[in-house]
Amino acid sequence: MSAVHLQIDGPIAQIVLDNPAKLNAFTPEMLAALEAHCTTLERAGGVLGVIVRSEGDRAFCAGADIKAWAGLSPFDFARHWVREGHRIFDRLARLSKPTIAVIHAPAFGGGLELAAACDIRVMAPSATLALPEAQVGIVPGWSGTQRLARLIPEPVLKEMALFGRRLDAARAHGLGFVAEVADDPLAMAESIAARLAHASPRAVEVAKYQIHAGVGEDRAAMIEALGGGMIGASADRAEGVAAFAEKRKPIFPAS
Repeated sequence: MSAVHLQIDGPIAQIVLDNPAKLNAFTPEMLAALEAHCTTLERAGGVLGVIVRSEGDRAFCAGADIKAWAGLSPFDFARHWVREGHRIFDRLARLSKPTIAVIHAPAFGGGLELAAACDIRVMAPSATLALPEAQVGIVPGWSGTQRLARLIPEPVLKEMALFGRRLDAARAHGLGFVAEVADDPLAMAESIAARLAHASPRAVEVAKYQIHAGVGEDRAAMIEALGGGMIGASADRAEGVAAFAEKRKPIFPAS
């Protein structure tokens, strides 16, 4: 059984990392489960938002399980571990439903990249953020130097990635990377997510697409999704489908 669970109970789903003995560090099986859960959520009717959290008191996520990649050849490390992890985190980032990361404890390396892939983040006062990859002879590989560069000022990101400096909750909040700092971050995240019940799911989804197109998060796909939605709601689409089914030429109105 995977150590990443999906809980759907009402309009707010939860993705839960449940490998506290290893500080919720990602294994290949956990990455595969995360990707599968994203696919399930994309097609889950009635789900308005997603909370990403983890079990255990010691870490939100310590990143990638070193034992899972230490024995890989350089080519396999780049081709499989880095590229597949990057693709799966992108899948989470581009989920059509809003996502909230609950950082109740340290989020290091891939754990910070996981939180960055969510739309907003809620953090406990004692939690910290770090990119310690250089200390083990590697570099961030799951968007730590790319997506994070859009979310954290360049000098701060360099402090973390080059010098190993940790970012505390107060500074992360001041930089806008964290939406709220709360003693009970899960309760805060649930309170924020509850507001989705009073918003149009379609409007929320389109707004997320627009923002992603604006900041460069898979801009090409977001623009085409917006265009597809616009034409899909038009009379032209209905006429084109009907004409195809009836084996005739379509008659599109001029306006």
